[in-house]
Amino acid sequence: MSENKNVPRVRQKIDAITLLKKALKSQLALPIVALVVMLIINVIITPTFFKISIQNGVLYGFIIDILNRSCELVILAVGMTLVVASSRGTDISVGAIMAVSGAIIVRLLGGSYEGYAMYPAIAILFGLLGGVACGAFNGLLVAKLNIQPMVATLILFTAGRGIAQLISSNENATGVILYVRMESFKWIGGFIPGCPIPTPIFIVIIFVLLTELLLKKTALSTYIQTVGINPKAGRLVGINSTLIMFFCYVFCGFSAGVSGLIASSRIYSSDANNIGLNMEMDAILAVALGGNSLGGGKFNMAGSIIGAITIQCLTTSLYAMGVSADQLPVYKAVVVVLIVLFQSPAFKKWRAQMKLNRDESKKGVVAR
Repeated sequence: MSENKNVPRVRQKIDAITLLKKALKSQLALPIVALVVMLIINVIITPTFFKISIQNGVLYGFIIDILNRSCELVILAVGMTLVVASSRGTDISVGAIMAVSGAIIVRLLGGSYEGYAMYPAIAILFGLLGGVACGAFNGLLVAKLNIQPMVATLILFTAGRGIAQLISSNENATGVILYVRMESFKWIGGFIPGCPIPTPIFIVIIFVLLTELLLKKTALSTYIQTVGINPKAGRLVGINSTLIMFFCYVFCGFSAGVSGLIASSRIYSSDANNIGLNMEMDAILAVALGGNSLGGGKFNMAGSIIGAITIQCLTTSLYAMGVSADQLPVYKAVVVVLIVLFQSPAFKKWRAQMKLNRDESKKGVVAR
C-alpha cells in the first residue's frame, strides 16, 4: 500500500523535472535567467530596489526608472530583431538615425515660447519619415545592391550625426543644440499631467502590440524567418526576399525614428552628438541576449524585449557601483563576447559532445 501511495509523488517529481528541462531548452531561458540575475544583483546593491512610491503625483522608484529608461532601447531592439533575422546582419546606424529624426522634429517645432512653428503631429510625422528614409537607404544597399549589412549601415553610422548637425544649424554656427520651449513637448518623454505612469511606457506598449499584430496576423513572420535562413530557397517558393529584407530595414529606421522622438522629448532639444549615442551596441546586445541567433532565421521578439530591459538593469547596477559612463561599453562588450561564445558552433558542438559522453556513461552504469 505504501509503495502505491508513493507512485503519484514519483510521477509528480518526474513531470517537474521534465518541465524544468523543457523550460531550460526554451529560447526565453537565457534572457529570463539573465534578467533575474540582474534583479538579484540590484537588490543586493540597493535594498530598496523594488520600492515604488508616488512623488509629485508620479510613480518613483528604481523599477519605474528602469522601465522608463529602457523604452528607447526596447523599440530599437524590436526593429533590430527583424533586421538580424532577415539579413543575417546588424544595423549599426540606428543611434545616428535617432539623432537625425530628433533634429528634424525639433527644427520644425521651433524654439518660440509663444507656440509651435508647425503643428506637432505634422512635425513628428516628418521626423518619423526621416527615420524611414534612412532605413530605406540602408535597405536599398543591403537588399538590392547586396552590400554586407555592417558595411552598408556604416555609411549612416558615420554621416548620420553630421546630417543631424546640419539640420540643427543656424545663421551663426553648425550643429548647435536647438531647444523646444513649449511644455507640452516634454509630455512625450516625460509624464502627461494627471497620469503617474511615464508616457514612453505607453508608447512602447502600443508599438510592441502593433508590431506583434503585424507579425502574427500576416505571414510576415514566416517570410522573414525563411529569408533569414535561406534567401534563395525563399525565392524558389515565391517569396520576394529583396522586398522582405528592404521592409525590415525600413521598419528598423522607423523604430529609430520613434526612439529619437522620445529621446529628444526627454531633453526637449536636438543634441546631435549625444542622442542615441552607443545605442546601436545596446540594441544588438539586447537581440543576442534575447536568445536570438545573430546568424539570422528564427527569432523571438519577447526575448529581445526582455534582453533590452536586462541591459538597462545592467546599466543601472553599473552606475550604482560607481562605474562611469565612459567605462560602460567595456563591461557591455564582455557580455557580448560571452553571448557570442555561447552561440558559437564550437561551443554548441562541445555541449553536444559532453551530453553524449554523459549518456554513454549512464548506459555503462546501467549495464553493470
